[in-house]
Amino acid sequence: MKKTLNLVLIAAFVLGAFAVVGVGLVAFTQAMTAERIAANERAALMGKLKAVVPGVSIENDPLADVVVVSDPALLGGETTEVYRVRSGGEVVALILDPMVPDGYAGPIKLLVAVRSDGTLGGVRVLSHHETPGLGDKIEERKSDWVLSFDGKSLEDPPPEQWEVERDGGVFDQFTGATITPRSIVRAVKRTLVFVEEKGADLYADPATEPAAEPASAAVPANQAGRDPATVSTEDAS
Repeated sequence: MKKTLNLVLIAAFVLGAFAVVGVGLVAFTQAMTAERIAANERAALMGKLKAVVPGVSIENDPLADVVVVSDPALLGGETTEVYRVRSGGEVVALILDPMVPDGYAGPIKLLVAVRSDGTLGGVRVLSHHETPGLGDKIEERKSDWVLSFDGKSLEDPPPEQWEVERDGGVFDQFTGATITPRSIVRAVKRTLVFVEEKGADLYADPATEPAAEPASAAVPANQAGRDPATVSTEDAS
């Protein structure tokens, strides 16, 4: 009986030791890789920010020059990050990450750059769940459709033509997939409207001219959550 009890205790000790070692290894690995993962994510986002403001000599770190605004009606999400791009000592562009809430297969996250003259520097899709081969043509690597926004504004085309061709607008839709491009066109237009209405506050330099809170309370970017990027699955016309 005593021998059996000893064997049980030894087995429990061994299992406990393995558990402690295993947890320790996982924690150590996570600690060692977390910084590298964060650095890679930061570099990838910075690359996307640069892509939507081509030709601009960025003199600041937009990832550190961020305000967070809230206007679900125009920007889709409860909060939206606004990265400010500075050149020549001035803010020359705002880059927003609005949410498209009505994608065919779920929300779509965008990156929209608006220059100080009200024109679009570029638009990119950060994440989506649209159908491969149909709705995923919103990705730059799948088609050049998203590049059709470059240089557009609320004056070119006029507001009533910010629709896909099927709805009387000037933007192409995809064969067999109209919902996705329609939703993105309207979301980009709403983003331009937001910047037109609130841009003066966002372009102001807080170091010399404190900005009024746009749309809703602006909060420090490091207090706002960021949606993780995801991609794939479903769309039709």
